[in-house]
Amino acid sequence: MQPIGRLLLITGLLLAGIGLLISLGIGVKWMGRLPGDIRIEKGNVRFFFPITTCLLGSLLLSAILWLFRR
Repeated sequence: MQPIGRLLLITGLLLAGIGLLISLGIGVKWMGRLPGDIRIEKGNVRFFFPITTCLLGSLLLSAILWLFRR
């Protein structure tokens, strides 16, 4: 079970680091503003659904997990 614990620890530290960078405003400015992301603003109502960003994130995560399984 040691490899699983190490993997969970590294994953948690990476997520915490990414969260810290995003909360400080240091990040990728184009995330959430890709073509295909749905943004509707009418008066006081705002609706945002980042479908293209979600697809890109899913592909990236799938590629990373595929590399770990090899």
